[in-house]
Amino acid sequence: MRRRPESSSTAPDTSAKKSSGTSKTDEEAKLNHGIQIRTARRSGFTWLTLFAVIVYSSWAVYQYQYENLPVPLTAEQAGKRGFSEVAAMKHVKALTELGPHTIGSDAIELALQYVLAELENIKKTAHWEVDVEVDLFHVNVGATRLDSGMFVDRTIIYSDLDHIVLRMLPKYAPEARENAILVSSHIDTVFSTEGAGDCSSCVSVMLELARGISQWAHGFKNAVIFLFNTGEEEGLSGAHSFITQHPWSTTIRMAIDLEAMGIGGKSAIFQAGPHPLAVETFASVAKYPSGNIIFQDIFSSGVIKSATDFQVYREVAGLSGLDFVYADHGAVYHTKNDKLKLLKSGSLQHLGENMLAFLLQISTSSHLSKANATVDDIQSSHDSAVYYDILGQYMVIYRQRFANMLHSSVILQSLLIWTTSLLMGGSTAAVSLAFSCLSNILMWIFSISFSVLAAFILPLISSSPLPYLSIPSLVLGLFAAPAFLGALTGQHLGYLVLKRYLSNVYAKRKQLSPAIQADLIKLETERWLFKAVSLQWLVLLVIGTYYKIGSSYLALVWLVPPAFAYGLLEATLTPGRLPKPLKLATLWMGLAIPILVSAGQVIKLTTVIIGLSVRFIRHPGGTPEWLPSLGLSLFIAVVICLTLVYLLSYIHLSGAKTSIVLSTCILFALSLAVVFSGIIPPFTEETARAVNLVHVVDTTGGFGEKPNSYISLFSFTPGKFTKEVEEIKEGFACGRHNAIDYVTFSVKYGCLTYDGTEEGWDESNIPTLDVVKDINGDKRITQVKIDTKRSIRWFLAINTEEIEDFTFNVGLEELVAADGKRSIDGWHTIQASGGKNAPTKFELTLFWLQNSTRRSDKMVQSEQRPLLRIRTDLPGVVTPKVETVLEKLPPWYSLFGKSTSPHTLSFLSSLPIDF
Repeated sequence: MRRRPESSSTAPDTSAKKSSGTSKTDEEAKLNHGIQIRTARRSGFTWLTLFAVIVYSSWAVYQYQYENLPVPLTAEQAGKRGFSEVAAMKHVKALTELGPHTIGSDAIELALQYVLAELENIKKTAHWEVDVEVDLFHVNVGATRLDSGMFVDRTIIYSDLDHIVLRMLPKYAPEARENAILVSSHIDTVFSTEGAGDCSSCVSVMLELARGISQWAHGFKNAVIFLFNTGEEEGLSGAHSFITQHPWSTTIRMAIDLEAMGIGGKSAIFQAGPHPLAVETFASVAKYPSGNIIFQDIFSSGVIKSATDFQVYREVAGLSGLDFVYADHGAVYHTKNDKLKLLKSGSLQHLGENMLAFLLQISTSSHLSKANATVDDIQSSHDSAVYYDILGQYMVIYRQRFANMLHSSVILQSLLIWTTSLLMGGSTAAVSLAFSCLSNILMWIFSISFSVLAAFILPLISSSPLPYLSIPSLVLGLFAAPAFLGALTGQHLGYLVLKRYLSNVYAKRKQLSPAIQADLIKLETERWLFKAVSLQWLVLLVIGTYYKIGSSYLALVWLVPPAFAYGLLEATLTPGRLPKPLKLATLWMGLAIPILVSAGQVIKLTTVIIGLSVRFIRHPGGTPEWLPSLGLSLFIAVVICLTLVYLLSYIHLSGAKTSIVLSTCILFALSLAVVFSGIIPPFTEETARAVNLVHVVDTTGGFGEKPNSYISLFSFTPGKFTKEVEEIKEGFACGRHNAIDYVTFSVKYGCLTYDGTEEGWDESNIPTLDVVKDINGDKRITQVKIDTKRSIRWFLAINTEEIEDFTFNVGLEELVAADGKRSIDGWHTIQASGGKNAPTKFELTLFWLQNSTRRSDKMVQSEQRPLLRIRTDLPGVVTPKVETVLEKLPPWYSLFGKSTSPHTLSFLSSLPIDF
């Protein structure tokens, strides 16, 4: 039989036959049996170009997915039944012109009047078959405790709140009022911002939606309720007061919350469920679907210390639904830069058109009552939804039950393939796999180490530990470059170890010459490194499937396409076939889908993390300055080790190693040089540092002592105040010796001045904690009267190392019963806020622990924690000294407000254990 010619990889070496060279050449020809090995030809220019294309493709995906906003429509273009951003922007402008509108302020009353007037106009112009009801709902007093999230250790008291509620339903279908969809957002802002993004944009979208829905609702089977609440910024009080006290709340079957953690951009689904009806309906009808379960998983884990009204609807009312959030420009959140001019054109149109389509669909659904299943029911049935959008054009969604089946199928097939491969390859394959895994481990170690080292370096060479805030792209050079270099270094060490092992294996085979063996070893090593990458994704898929983590779809996306490409273009079932260089087509085919699905999400998540760095610290000065950069560097290193590792396995046989390493080092060096030179400031007027400036009147020093008055300057953004204080020149002294306990948090590093602080406040505003009864029986009980004087915003911490439980009364009404309280660090906090007519006198009854003792030794007493600590704020009051300092603050500074931070005038007091 005539022998068929071999392929190019095993073609006869004709040149060797023609040459009558040395005996060595003849001997090698005999040993090689005419085998010719094709080596990898990958120039430095080719690989730099390839890497640039991957980076550009990822950026293009992000731009299309998150920056591609719809064209705003005018009222004429939208028509009576459509959504017009131009019309909605008029509402944003009107609300932001009021300035900050906190609860209890004159501005919030004006904002309520504006919204009420607009709703009355909608009522007048509604379709004649639509019944429109407008209710100005007043809440006298209430209290709540949530079981999870950032408020888990506290009781929230609210009083004298006003909300506006709008209900629409068909006039001739009264049964529709028994099943309603709630659309909710908050009118109030924190004291430091006019709130264009958070959340005047949301309120404006709701007003324009209500106008459009008023022309559609005559065909609905369910009512639509719009809630414009106040008190969200003070502990989600508005949502809780409505859901527990308004008569319409019992008819609600689904809740939709609109929120902002930045300003503008695409409003994406931040949380969904637990019943999947809402997100499935949204995915089927939304014109520009945007949302990803990754953000829901991160938020649920507690990594992001924030909360929205959706938590109340889900936890207290047991409702399912959707939580939308604007997340662009996260650094401006709750600062002066949350202003109209930064609101991107198309942002409101995007949310408005999506919401209008969704409401039109869900309001005609006959399955709405099924969406009211409890959280436990959904979790027990594993019927929640996994969802993510692709390029903002299409949303992939499937049930958790299907995800479990799909993932399990892929896992079993992968294990079968790996088992077969190892059985065919014998012990050599098993050991090669082990060394390949070692290569991955070394890659992780070196990548994280190099990136983390850069995070430690930054505070040493920069005036700010966060020099990349104003130019987020700097993180490519500061963290991505060293992480990539570390990953390449670690994997190359593993490559050398694996190559050495394979050299020992091939040395026992005498059929091939040393030169051919060397080439084969390199090629086989390269293939093992590529295949081992899929193993780490397989491990992540197994873990994600076991714990039913929705985000584990990413492991599926990064496992299956590269494995399929390798199996199609590279793999062979013939053990004796010699390895070839990996094809570039395998890389392109394997990475195309993963980049398309996840590149935009990874970049978006990176920008969110950078924005969160501005308000990263819970206790100013209580964490190292490098910690935010450390977290960001870890995240970037993890992303590189999970994604670019496919690319890295190609580099070791190319002539591009030197070029790639040199280019990466140059990028890192240039980034460090930019930071060191200070050419790019870390903060700008539009990306300001979040600071607090508080005039503190402190009486915690002891009973009968004169109040201690001073100005406190601190920041939730890492960094010192050294240069700024020198420019302000108001007698500030900075350091860690200026620690202040603000009840809800502690300032470990800050600046204080006592100069000119005796004006602008009065001792009559100092809160009092008076013990009116102390009974020592079988169980010690103490009654304390609390008078917050003029303050309608205050915080009281109760020492749970001494106190087992308590009750809290407003007049004769018991707001908080003795039913067990959670605490953190030995404290349970009562957080209270309200309108102008909120009560200021309360009664607290304390039930002591059985083993608590009353000690009188002065030395022991001085070391004891107080029994009670209280802080009262006087919103809107700016003392002369604070006003002077505010005028001198740099333009890249902004006051920062949140539910627990003090306003510009605060009073501190306490009650010792041995009162």
